Amino acid sequence: MAAAGDVYYDPYNVEIDADPYPVYRRLREEAPLYYNEEHDFYAVSRFDDVERGLVDRETFISSRGAIIEFIKANIEVPSGVIIFEDPPTHTMHRGLMSRVFTPRKMNALEGKVREYCARALDPLVGKRGFDFVRDLGAQMPMRVIGMLLGVPESDQEAVRDRADANLRTKPGEPMRYASEGFASGEHFGEYIDWRAEHPSDDLMTELMHAEFEDESGAVRRLTREEVLTYVTVIAGAGNETTNRLIGWTGKILGDHPDQRRALAQDPALIPNAIEEILRYESPAPHVARYVSRDVEVQGRTVPQGSILLFLIGSGNRDDRRFADGDRFDIRRKIDHHLAFGYGIHFCLGAALARLEGRVALEEVLARFPDWEVDTDNAKLASTSTVRGFETLPVFTK
Repeated sequence: MAAAGDVYYDPYNVEIDADPYPVYRRLREEAPLYYNEEHDFYAVSRFDDVERGLVDRETFISSRGAIIEFIKANIEVPSGVIIFEDPPTHTMHRGLMSRVFTPRKMNALEGKVREYCARALDPLVGKRGFDFVRDLGAQMPMRVIGMLLGVPESDQEAVRDRADANLRTKPGEPMRYASEGFASGEHFGEYIDWRAEHPSDDLMTELMHAEFEDESGAVRRLTREEVLTYVTVIAGAGNETTNRLIGWTGKILGDHPDQRRALAQDPALIPNAIEEILRYESPAPHVARYVSRDVEVQGRTVPQGSILLFLIGSGNRDDRRFADGDRFDIRRKIDHHLAFGYGIHFCLGAALARLEGRVALEEVLARFPDWEVDTDNAKLASTSTVRGFETLPVFTK
């Protein structure tokens, strides 16, 4: 474990966040179990340690939260925030959600995803450039999630901006939040009440009418409060991370023009390229867990009551798992990466995110096969949970 004065890692440090990979590499080599005294957390950075920990749901529990700030605050999380739950409650709620997020149902959305991409990109053809985040990343995922939830288009931007604001931090500072009403979703109340009277073919209606067996063995439907929480979680997760994926797509392929041209010439390479983008720049670079019992990691004891940060972004660059892990390669053979998590909390929206990432890149390349990032005006967003661009303007040719 690193001693004072050796390698230093701080998830709130703006300079480290701008390019965490040199620090990640040092952590993997010099301090595979790291302790940050100032913020009182441990961290693991190697692929195998991250993967092993994410699977061990009894030692590293989720019900105290998956973010350092939430675990420290020890707030009561509303029922239905599945990323902050352990079995059996998590099993029940995830089973209900998995009914509506099947790969088959998500893939059936491809036409709509393509339509929303065209709507965002067509007005930009003939101009000198566009912004991958503001013009596409902040638009298409919002439309897709809004359509799935049955939120009117006129209200979708407000929903997206509210979810985005909840993740924002002041540079260098931990996340601030209001524990009262956390994830209550009351701003979705009018939609829920409308759908109760006017059912439709959308996810909100499906959630309201789905019957399931709860942890007490009773067969019932979700309460209004539970539906509100579900919808809030889906709206936030569906907007933010896919937006970041699209931003990274623009940045990475702007930095690797030869590989971008190969994708333009052979779109069959695009699905694997999306996996490599997710590995190379994971939109959610870390996840935290509360340590429920003493556990040995890298030959040392992490005591019960600690917080352990799993550095997904580091694990995905680990040379032990991916040869020359800091090199971007659209043809890399990837068994699996950790960008969507692993184990029981593997991202339910992974199939949708992959679909949106693939279609977005196909549609961009069909219109703009060449671009150069406007690095002077590109800006990383300030958050302590996801990592990506607030704005990523490019010059098109």
